[in-house]
Amino acid sequence: MKRIVLVRHGESQWNKENRFTGWTNVDLSEKGIEEAHNAGKLLKEAEIRFQAAYTSYLKRAIKTLDIVLDELDEDWIPVQKTWRLNEKHYGNLQGLNKKETAEKYGDEQVHLWRRGYDIAPAPVPEESEYNPANDIRYAAVPDCFLPRTESLKDAIARVLPYWECEIFPRLKTCSNIIVAAHGNSLRGIVKHLKGISDTDIAGLNIPTAVPYVFEFDDNLQFIRDYYLGDAAEIRRKQEAVAKQGTAK
Repeated sequence: MKRIVLVRHGESQWNKENRFTGWTNVDLSEKGIEEAHNAGKLLKEAEIRFQAAYTSYLKRAIKTLDIVLDELDEDWIPVQKTWRLNEKHYGNLQGLNKKETAEKYGDEQVHLWRRGYDIAPAPVPEESEYNPANDIRYAAVPDCFLPRTESLKDAIARVLPYWECEIFPRLKTCSNIIVAAHGNSLRGIVKHLKGISDTDIAGLNIPTAVPYVFEFDDNLQFIRDYYLGDAAEIRRKQEAVAKQGTAK
C-alpha cells in the first residue's frame, strides 16, 4: 500500500485575523504552531513514516511541515519546495478582512471568490506589494507564470502539472509522501483525485493542520481517503473555515 498525506498549514496570523492571505508570506499563530505539533503526533500514533516531502514557498506551510517532521523525528528526509503549491492568489482582496468584505459585497459574492471554481477577484496592480513579480522569492519564475489574481481553476492549472509530473510519480519509489500546502492548492489536488465536479468543489473545506490520508494500491490506483483525528473536532474546524467569509 502507498499513501500521500495532505496537510493544510496550521492557523496563520491572518487566519486568526480573518484576512484574505493568498500569496502573502504570513507566519503561523501560536495556535497554528500547536496545531502543527498535534498533526505530527497524530501521524506518529498512526505509525505513518515518510520518505519524501513537498511544500510551498510560503512560511506558514514550510513551518507546519518542519514541525510535523520534527515530531516524527524525520526532519532529515528530502523536502522539495515549489511555488506551484502556493495558495490561490486572491488578487486585490489580499490583506482585507473577510467579514468586512462580506458586509460590503455580500456573502454570496465573497463565497464565489473564496470557493467558486472559475471566479477570480480583480487583479492587484503591477506596483502592488502583493504582486509576486515584485517578490525576490519568484525571481527565477517567468513573469507569465506569476498570477496577479486567480480562480480555483487557475490555481489548479499550476498545481496539477507539478502533481502529475513530480509528486504522484514519486510513489513508485516511496511508500509514504507528505504534502504540506494550503486550502485551495490542496482542494485542487483533492478535486483531481476524487473526481469532484466544478460545482461540488465549492462545498469542500479543508481544516487547518489535520492529516488527510489518501491510500493507493501498488499499481497507484486510489483506494480510499480519510482524516486522522476526532471526527467531531474535524467537522467543527471545517464549519469554521466555511464561515470565515460571511458577514455574520
